[in-house]
Amino acid sequence: MTKLFLILHVLAAIMAVGPVAVAASMFPPVLRGALAGPGEAAPVTTLRTLHRICRVYAGVGIAVVIFGFATASSMGVLDSAWLITSIALTFIAAVILIVLVLPRQESALEAVAAVGAAGGGTGGTEEATAAQGAVRLDARTSVQLAMFTGIFNVLWATVTILMIVRPGSTTGG
Repeated sequence: MTKLFLILHVLAAIMAVGPVAVAASMFPPVLRGALAGPGEAAPVTTLRTLHRICRVYAGVGIAVVIFGFATASSMGVLDSAWLITSIALTFIAAVILIVLVLPRQESALEAVAAVGAAGGGTGGTEEATAAQGAVRLDARTSVQLAMFTGIFNVLWATVTILMIVRPGSTTGG
């Protein structure tokens, strides 16, 4: 049963965390492109797709945790320092995604959509002025998103390394 849980855990990690890591990493550059060419529909559609991938696969990522606990339990390593560290880092990565990345993506989408609705932020209307302000705010959001996504990805890389190396393991790793 341990091998089955381990297989499911690794597959869930690849299938759930991988798409979030890639889509979240792609979001800031696409956002910068959307801000550079306000009013264009293609970048907005891409941003919506990337955000949806992040949101949906973040939910699917719960399977990684469930299968991870099942694997650790069947292996009898729930009290191992490397596993406790991995659990803590996974929790921090989840918080970063849920609290810092996904809300900023949503805000950026709203701002980019506002720019598009205002005709690309050109003209003298109040809507255009508001849209230009949204663009300035979103330039900072893009940098923050890139930073938080980078931290999220480094945390997952660290968890992956801990899962492979397992300090103190008797498997010879």
